[in-house]
Amino acid sequence: MATYEPVIGLETHVELGTNTKMFCGCPTVFGAEPNTQVCPVCLGLPGSLPVANKAAIEATIRIGLALNCSIATWCRFARKNYFYPDMPKNFQISQYDEPLCVDGYLDVDVDGQTIRVGIERVHLEEDTGKTLHIGGATGRIHGATESLVDYNRAGIPLVEIVTKPVAGTGQLAPAVARAYVTELRDLLRTLDVSDVRMEQGSMRCDVNTSLNKPGEEWGTRTETKNVNSLRSVERAVRSEMLRQASVLDAGGSITQETRHFHEDTGDTTSGRSKETATDYRYFPEPDLVPLAPDPAWVETLKAALPETPRARRARLQQEWRVSDHDLQSIVNAGAVELIEATVAAGATPDAARKWWLGELARRANNDGVELSALAVTPADVAELQQLVDAGKLTDKLARQVLEGTLAGEGSPSAVMAARGVEVVSDTGALTAAVDEAIAANPDVAAKIREGKVAAAGVLVGAVMKATRGQADAKTVRDLIVSRLS
Repeated sequence: MATYEPVIGLETHVELGTNTKMFCGCPTVFGAEPNTQVCPVCLGLPGSLPVANKAAIEATIRIGLALNCSIATWCRFARKNYFYPDMPKNFQISQYDEPLCVDGYLDVDVDGQTIRVGIERVHLEEDTGKTLHIGGATGRIHGATESLVDYNRAGIPLVEIVTKPVAGTGQLAPAVARAYVTELRDLLRTLDVSDVRMEQGSMRCDVNTSLNKPGEEWGTRTETKNVNSLRSVERAVRSEMLRQASVLDAGGSITQETRHFHEDTGDTTSGRSKETATDYRYFPEPDLVPLAPDPAWVETLKAALPETPRARRARLQQEWRVSDHDLQSIVNAGAVELIEATVAAGATPDAARKWWLGELARRANNDGVELSALAVTPADVAELQQLVDAGKLTDKLARQVLEGTLAGEGSPSAVMAARGVEVVSDTGALTAAVDEAIAANPDVAAKIREGKVAAAGVLVGAVMKATRGQADAKTVRDLIVSRLS
């Protein structure tokens, strides 16, 4: 970083959660049998004509407004011409020089700094189909013996959100890329326009990276395609920065190309030379009329926008009374919504943080998954804490109960009952165990009789061991002191 300055840019593709496709009435349900959600329009059969999906247009405008964009009063669709097996028409209906939303921004927080990421454009298009390469070791076309194409995804409304070049972030560039995609994902989920499930491909990111020496023109960029996790976005930027620096240090030059990111190694490999706009032979789509959103309608949509994740975090920080550092830890763990829901279910903010950032974060890290992927709900966590607060579980026993809930054994109450791990606080049930501990440790008992009450800890430990940790420690201590007074 003493030699080069990075410039990054991100192109994020988001499948909208509409009931039907962008230009036809085919359903958009994920996971259907291949090629069962298709029709003459999305297959591009002769004589078929597209009709624009109003719900998709509305969702795109809402995204643009949430990203502080200007909304076009007049725009139109274009044909992006290229041949690839997963694009049945041999062209994609997209937007080119007249997008629906332009010139916005999204603020993100990284390492104590607020960085404004400019938004170049937000435009609407249709998704392509999905190609499955079979017979090779990598799942890519190289080395495959055959390829299968599923056109169910072809024609699903797809929003492309393109940032302006982000310069001046130095060694924070990888973290900025991840923070931006994270914030964007949270915003889109808040708008309820997409499920933004990166593992299913409903949100995908192309990462552009270039390096230049300070004071020189920006370098040649590469585009790492279809990065499908937040962690991989960060890794892809870092990997490409290191690779390009190595090439430049050796006296080589960077080729403008697309590259593939490999999850297993964290490296990128060359894909193909990068096309320019002229290669796609854009021209206005002749079968669709231009779009002219009514300004009054746009204002109505703007007034109905929900609270942004950034504003919500600021409000929750005040309500939860946490420091900037603690809030950042919550954000980094992806736990804001989980803690908020746990508090809404009856837990205190401190208790909710304790579980999600403690035991649950440890388990998620061990399993290599996001917190939200764990088999426990905010309601479960709130119920678990309520059992602790009621004196029915100690923290140690609560972790055992949580283990059962995570294993699918049921709610915390059900697991507690099935495993029989409730705290024993009945003095009658504990008396025998206390008497046995006193009898087995006469020297300790003598010290307590002499007024050395601190020695009671030895007897408390003996009783806890005898009751498999299910005794209430305070009750046991009080009982010991009472019997030896």
